[in-house]
Amino acid sequence: MNTQTTQRERELEIKLKLLANFGSMVSKETKLDPLLEIIALQVKTILGCDRCSVFIYDAKARSLWAKVAMGLQHTEIRIPFGSGIVGHVAASGMSVNIPNAYSDPRFSRELDKLTGYMTKNILATPLKNINGKIIGVFEAINKYSRHFTEEDEGILKLISSLAASAIENAKLYQRLSESQMETIYRLATTAEYRDQQDTAIHLRHISTYSSLIAASMGLSEEDVENVSYASPLHDIGKVGIADAILLKPGRLTPEEFEEMKKHTLYGAKILANAESQLLQSACRIAASHHEKYNGKGYPNGLRGEEIPLFARIVSVADVFDALCMKRVYKPRWEPEDARKYIVEQSGKDFDPAVVAAFDRIFPEILKAQQSTQDGRKSIIPGISGKMKKMF
Repeated sequence: MNTQTTQRERELEIKLKLLANFGSMVSKETKLDPLLEIIALQVKTILGCDRCSVFIYDAKARSLWAKVAMGLQHTEIRIPFGSGIVGHVAASGMSVNIPNAYSDPRFSRELDKLTGYMTKNILATPLKNINGKIIGVFEAINKYSRHFTEEDEGILKLISSLAASAIENAKLYQRLSESQMETIYRLATTAEYRDQQDTAIHLRHISTYSSLIAASMGLSEEDVENVSYASPLHDIGKVGIADAILLKPGRLTPEEFEEMKKHTLYGAKILANAESQLLQSACRIAASHHEKYNGKGYPNGLRGEEIPLFARIVSVADVFDALCMKRVYKPRWEPEDARKYIVEQSGKDFDPAVVAAFDRIFPEILKAQQSTQDGRKSIIPGISGKMKKMF
């Protein structure tokens, strides 16, 4: 066996291992954006090229978009269906292997001009679902070893068949998640609307502030998302409070305040025995967001880490936002004064670790607050543009 044959066998063995690893990785990821990043990175490695983009077909807009463009600063590229190399591949359903991009009339040089990049060769193949319907396009650019081969074409076609089902599953998961979130936010809005006119602003703030604090504490992406989505249900129990108390234009009597406290118990009952992790988190938040770190809160007088972490986070976000909003019984506080109050209550009302995280990202909280005042929609991690309109 000569050296060239041995080297060839080694290369094939490496590619087979990479393909096996690719299948394992994509099968574990259910979220679309991270999945696309994984796919692009893996294809780039397997094919030995400089860049790879995964374009997803948007049937309503009749265009293809890519949030993954390796090496580019742009977060999203959109190409009309049938236009350019990618659009042609989507429209024809056929792969293309272009050794010289600038000699192909279908290639648009605009992106290269904008980024200063030089596209030399392109390999693109359609992504099709199990029914043969186009769902996107793979585009690999600038093969390290001169140009893409027929073997590369075969590998990319194989990868596309593996990736297509994972992408379809991720899109389905995303639609289900958005449907669930729409239900949750409508439910939260119903509860809050009885209590205040600025319901949408308050819910947005609680969600945004809570997720910022959680991220600052180093919580996992899943936990950050859960507290972001679950936190708007913190006052869902207010649906069980009488209007005479909930809508009273002034301070409550001690007896009325005792009745108001029950909204935590009502919220916990409403959300009790939920099967989803998200609603389980919402239940803990609803029950415990008025507990205090020193044990002097309600309804159960929990102390320190007896209070669920998400409730400790939402407590800080909720009090800060309440202080910064005008109410019939109090004027609006300046954000800096509200921040000082939160810091002063560290170890008393609030968990010191949560307060420290809040203080670290206070500039980001101010930006989120300012975006609301300017009439812009603050960014809530994980929620699509459609969902943001609800706020």
